Amino acid sequence: MLRSTKGFTLIELLVVIAVIAVLAGLVGPMVFRNVGDAKVTAAKAQLELFGLALDQYRLDNDYYPSTAQGLEALRSAPQGEPAARNWRGPYLKKPVPLDPWGRAYSYAVTMFGYALFSLGRDGREGGEGEDQDIGRDQ
Repeated sequence: MLRSTKGFTLIELLVVIAVIAVLAGLVGPMVFRNVGDAKVTAAKAQLELFGLALDQYRLDNDYYPSTAQGLEALRSAPQGEPAARNWRGPYLKKPVPLDPWGRAYSYAVTMFGYALFSLGRDGREGGEGEDQDIGRDQ
């Protein structure tokens, strides 16, 4: 009786599975760390874009939009005070997006200009790494 030698033995399959598991264990954390870095970079880029739009709004209207008017004042002429007497928008081509973690960016007018920030992955003030607040003050 002849025995067929086609196919893999159980030992060979277990060795291949073990090699794949080791590679996934080594490469996986590196890939996911880069995803977190990409989200932080995207948030910083969006904040810079908002900052440019807010500066253009201020040049046209002499004031930044109020905290109540918010970032939506960059897309459509705002109501309320301070009045946008010379609104030449929209200052953003697309609707104001959420931050990379799915939450709205925080915007507030301050004594010296404005504060614009994302609370990071954890959605709370403070933190480190991907949980760190990402902001832009003017």
